[in-house]
Parts: sequence; C-alpha cells; structure tokens
Amino acid sequence: MTAGGDPGGGPAPGDLAVAALGGGHGLFATLSAVRRLTDRVTAVVTVADDGGSSGRLRAELGMLPPGDLRMALAALAADAGSTLTRVVQHRFGGTGALAGHSVGNLILAGLTEVLGDPVAALDEAARLLGVVGRVLPMAPIALDIEADVSGLEVDPRVSRCIRGQVAVATTPGTVRRVRLIPSDPPAAPAAVSAIEHADVVVLGPGSWFTSVIPHVLVPQLHEALLHTRARKVLVLNLAAEPGETAGFSAERHLHVLSQHAPDFGVDDILVDSGSVPEGREREHLARAAGQLRARVTFSDVAEAGTDRHHPGKLAAALDQLIRQPRSQLAGLRVEGRHMGADVRTGLGGKERVSWR
Repeated sequence: MTAGGDPGGGPAPGDLAVAALGGGHGLFATLSAVRRLTDRVTAVVTVADDGGSSGRLRAELGMLPPGDLRMALAALAADAGSTLTRVVQHRFGGTGALAGHSVGNLILAGLTEVLGDPVAALDEAARLLGVVGRVLPMAPIALDIEADVSGLEVDPRVSRCIRGQVAVATTPGTVRRVRLIPSDPPAAPAAVSAIEHADVVVLGPGSWFTSVIPHVLVPQLHEALLHTRARKVLVLNLAAEPGETAGFSAERHLHVLSQHAPDFGVDDILVDSGSVPEGREREHLARAAGQLRARVTFSDVAEAGTDRHHPGKLAAALDQLIRQPRSQLAGLRVEGRHMGADVRTGLGGKERVSWR
C-alpha cells in the first residue's frame, strides 16, 4: 500500500476518478460532495428535461436541454460564490421573452450554435468557470421519457401512458414503469469512457424515474455500468417525491430500479440514517438490496430539517465508504444485531459521521 492509499491497493481517495450520474438538484448535491474528495470528477447528466427554460430552448433550437448540465457546471465551478458562477445560475424575471431563462442556459445555447457540438460547448463553459472535472451529457441527442401510470382512471388497474419528463415528475398517479424515446438511444462516447475508466461510480440521488433510472436504460451506458471495474455506489433519496414517487418507501425505490435493469448491480447503497426508521424497515431495505447484490450503509447525510443532502456530510460518508476495501465490508453489525453482509453503519456502528 502506498502512503495514504487504499488498503486494498487502489488509488488514494484524492487520486480517485469518479463518475457521478444523475440530474437536477440530486446530482448537484453529489457533485458538491465529490469535488471535496477529488479533482477527477466527471458528471454524466440526463438530457430529457422538457420544461421551463430548458424545454423552450430545446424546442426552439433543437439543442440538448441545458438546465441540468448548467447546474452540474455550477456545482463543479472553481468558486461557487464568484460573480460569474452566480450570473450563470441567475434566472431572468419579468414577463418578456427572456422571462424564466437562466443566463447559463443561454450561454450554453450560444456556445453550442457557435461550436456546433454540445460537448465542446460544455468544455468551453467549464473552462470559463474553472470547473473541477468535466460535465457530459448522457446522450448526444435530447431524449423523451414515457411512463405507464396507474391511478388516473376509474379502474385503478388501468394504466395510462404519460409522455414528457415534467408530466411524469408531476403526475398525481403512480408511476409503474418508464421508457426512453427513442428506445435505443446512443450514449455520448465520452460518458461511456468516463464510466469505463472510473474508480468509483456514484448514481443518485435524484428524481428516481426521470434522473436516476434513465442511465440504465441507455444501452451503451448500461453495458458500461455492467462491465466497469469501478466501485458502484447508489445514494438513496432522503424522501419520496410528490408525484413521481409519492408513497414510495426506500425499499420500493430499490425494487423499481431492479425491475428496470434486472442485471444491474451496485457494491454499496448509502442511506441517510434518519430517513429509514430502525427495525423492520431497515431489514426490508437490506433484503431489497440483495436484488442489486449490494451492502447498505446508514450514515447521517442530511441537511438538518430538510430533505436535501448536506454536501459535507455526504462527502465524509462517501470518503469513509470508498476507503473500505470491498472484501472487508461483510459481516458488520447494525444496532447491535447481526444483519449478515448486507447492512452496516458508518464509523464502526455509530450512525453519524464527521463532516468537513
């Protein structure tokens, strides 16, 4: 083992190449955490948004929806509090043609038109912001999300087909399954390469059906996730989202992911210790984790009083997790009761981790 390196012979945490997959505020939280651990970060971002400023630019210019990509750039900017970063995130008010557009979305639109390539546009925007790492779209084309939703008809057994990310995310019904349109979309080659060459892949948190699951539905990304030698960590949401996952338990989140990609597995599932009560719910969660061939770690990763992840706490939990060799994670205990190889807590059984 090299000084400061992994006991299992891997790179030291500061040298890790991390690919973070997701979209929106969930990916922003992951990137804000991971950048504290390494400069070698690649964000792989969903491109199915069809609402707000992103939806308008997508429809008018035929470009990738820029909103989630812009947020990822802001999360990895050299100085999150700089004037330039704040301007990129600024959204115009008023009632005119610019109302609702963010400055960063318009910058990405202009760069894409001038450079003729969305990845080149992202790389140039990253240079301007001094981004730590790289931001990439999951696919080189804009995608649509289609869902089977029950509970919208008089007969609860009847499902209705709902199309569009915003419609799926805000449906009052229960989402059963989602699909991408086109059904066999290409992946961005650089995104595939980032997953293949990563030391750690982090999936989630985020809107489960519209930001997390889509990554396993893009065939080339799915294959890369199956065959990468990276340690795969799934970060579970702190709470169900109104509409998209209303009423979902933590266990059900894992079940629907497995249903969409039965052959997909992860090494670790990171769960906020305050979001899943002790006892039976944790036992059910551990059994559901078996579908993904994963071990569950409970740690305090929430921002107090909110359903948001605290970047410092999440960074500390991920740091602790990836320092543990995979072969040494089995057989640990939670709350004094042996749960086999499936459940553990942060810091030798305690449910809180220190954070930076």
